[in-house]
Amino acid sequence: QVQLVESGGGLVQAGESLRLSCAASGRTSSVYAVAWFRQAPGKEREFVASIAWSGSGTYVKDSMKGRATISRDSAKNTVYLQLNSLKSEDTAVYYCASRDTGRYEYQYWGQGTRVTVSS
Repeated sequence: QVQLVESGGGLVQAGESLRLSCAASGRTSSVYAVAWFRQAPGKEREFVASIAWSGSGTYVKDSMKGRATISRDSAKNTVYLQLNSLKSEDTAVYYCASRDTGRYEYQYWGQGTRVTVSS
């Protein structure tokens, strides 16, 4: 199994930045990709960005391009989500998730970190 722990959330003003962290442990050798999702109050969970565990490829949803960057520190087994120019609509609980090689769904999830953006 893979354990994921998010951190870095908090209360910020609109226009500010945050860097979220997702620390992975356990059977990380089987990980193929890690993604960030978010769930705003009263809304369904949505995909934000993903990165190959090898670091060779990243993807950010169109509406977040230019404001969100996903990266990985292989030495720390940690994936980051840099969020810039935050807006009130970015308020949500942000989750990281991982999927193993050969799996199409994200099967391991962290507990989430809350981001609140005040306008």
